[in-house]
Amino acid sequence: MQILDQFYRKRKQLAILVDPDKLTREEIEKTAKNAQLAEADYFFVGGSLLINDSLHQSIQIIKDNCSLPVVIFPGNNYQLSSNADAILFLSLISGRNPDMLIGMHVIAAPYIRLSGLESIATGYMLIDSGKPTSVSYMSNSFPIPSDKKDIAACTAMAGEMLGLKMIYMDAGSGAENSIPKEMIQFVKDSIDIPLVVGGGIKTPELLHEKYKAGADIAVIGTHFENNMTSMQHFTSVKSSFIT
Repeated sequence: MQILDQFYRKRKQLAILVDPDKLTREEIEKTAKNAQLAEADYFFVGGSLLINDSLHQSIQIIKDNCSLPVVIFPGNNYQLSSNADAILFLSLISGRNPDMLIGMHVIAAPYIRLSGLESIATGYMLIDSGKPTSVSYMSNSFPIPSDKKDIAACTAMAGEMLGLKMIYMDAGSGAENSIPKEMIQFVKDSIDIPLVVGGGIKTPELLHEKYKAGADIAVIGTHFENNMTSMQHFTSVKSSFIT
């Protein structure tokens, strides 16, 4: 698993999030080429709700235009494609919706096994970002308050003890506020597995803050949908942490 390999080498990583519903074919092509040139690490592809049946096609467009690994970031068990390299097998451990903890996984597991996709067991934690998000509404769950770092840390610890391979803290697409650095640091100090942080990281300065606080992988999405030319500024922040 490349993610774990980079984690053990203490390398910061950057994933570009692509929502197939929000980008045209030309925009996905441009994003893929820019990400390759900027030396991003991965593409995460998916969304809380996909209106168009374009997941498979979007992944193929990325594959045709760059060599970066493509990881499915599924909003539900229908967001599956053998075109990808891996899938985040998400368990929404911050909520109490049984479908998001195990129900949908039972339905998706046989297809994932047959597809040959690498499955990365990931504890997914929603963190309040200052406004309701699509993922909290679609998952029928409440986010962890952004000032409750103890709840976040204990939730992450429980996920690790259950055998999950990564923890993904997400403020949601288009978040007003990113996850506080104090919460990131508290969670990071509580676990020994990779920590992914996404949502509301709109500037290189914020990205630097999240990495310094303990994020191993940062996820940027909406910002690049609106401003693709700035990708190099973000990847240069990642490079500054290489030892």
